[in-house]
Amino acid sequence: DVMAGSAPPVRQKVEGSEMEEPLCCCEYIDRTGEKNHLVACCCDCEDLDEGCERWLTCRSLPPGTLERIADTILDRFLFLHVAALHFLLALVILTSLPVLVLWYYYLTHRRKGRTLFFLSLGLFSLGYMYYVFLQEVVPQGHVGYTQVVILTCGLILMLVALSQAKRDPGYLASQMSNDKSPCQGSNVLPNRKVLGSSNGLHGVAMSGIASCHTKNDDAKGYSRMLAEGLDRAKDDWCTKCQLIRPPRAGHCRLCGICVRRLDHHCVWINSCVGERNHRAFILALSLFLLTSVYGITLTLDTICRGQNMFIALFYCPGTYADYSSALSFTCVWYCAIITAGMGYILLIQLLNISYNVTEREARLALREDTGRRLLGGIVVDTGKYNRGFLYNWGQFLTLGSPTPQRSAEDIV
Repeated sequence: DVMAGSAPPVRQKVEGSEMEEPLCCCEYIDRTGEKNHLVACCCDCEDLDEGCERWLTCRSLPPGTLERIADTILDRFLFLHVAALHFLLALVILTSLPVLVLWYYYLTHRRKGRTLFFLSLGLFSLGYMYYVFLQEVVPQGHVGYTQVVILTCGLILMLVALSQAKRDPGYLASQMSNDKSPCQGSNVLPNRKVLGSSNGLHGVAMSGIASCHTKNDDAKGYSRMLAEGLDRAKDDWCTKCQLIRPPRAGHCRLCGICVRRLDHHCVWINSCVGERNHRAFILALSLFLLTSVYGITLTLDTICRGQNMFIALFYCPGTYADYSSALSFTCVWYCAIITAGMGYILLIQLLNISYNVTEREARLALREDTGRRLLGGIVVDTGKYNRGFLYNWGQFLTLGSPTPQRSAEDIV
């Protein structure tokens, strides 16, 4: 076989014509002349990633894609079967796995590009773990029908919440594509001819303050209000989208658009987390943790009978004597690593909600030295929107809800 490092470009027939397509970093040409992956578990497979995206958006797959996806899944999870051969192999592979994932995350983040790798890895990890559970754990007879139903229902509910989290996070329509923004009526945008100019921004500030100016206002007070309004408009003005952002909105450099109450861009759902999908994101994380911990408990209770779950996770004699038990134990550790990472993300999210601060606001506060670190530095309190634990959670649970309109009689 010809390896990727010295292989010439591959000639593939596409619709009757030949074209040259270079090999990626982990491909080689087998004896049949077809591409195969050397380290497919770390490869960003387009068929697999597109299949995840189409499945979440309820679109059909092109012909032949399902077979290629099945081959890729077997390649990506081959490392689990290798790790099940020996304890030392499992230690090396499972230790290096988080390092490789973090390396790929920082590589993608530095390039400021979107990728479906993490979404597809998460979805097919769930599917494969569920498959191993049904094929290797359930036949041993220690897991009842009710327990399988509970685990299946938790998995389905988590996928439903994930699909809700993939929806519109609260995108703000760009002035570049629409003269009239669908944002709140208080956001008066300048004309397209003066967008990005200081005069246009000054006109926006003037229009927002002129309504507050009355005949009784003195010149000094009006000038102060004008200066404050202009500074506030400059802070809220997005030069990329050419619009004035509402409070707590931010521009996502990966999606290239402003989002209401932007928290962060999550690579695991390949989307922003904002005002409209933040609750679904928290729900999906919570359901994943509950389902994963329940599945790990059932598996350890089956292959390590009579042992405490935490003790069995680190010490389970005789596991690698049987390949089926070794594979199940390896998958348990794989799930435990992912669960620990997602548990940390959920912990940070719950603390931020309790202090009514977003990830974006926390980063800005640390950069500008306007926030204070709490609880050992894992949460940053800006003090700007914090109104107490109950009020903060009440506001979070009503995110995205329409604001009730007040009539003229109520105002009078």
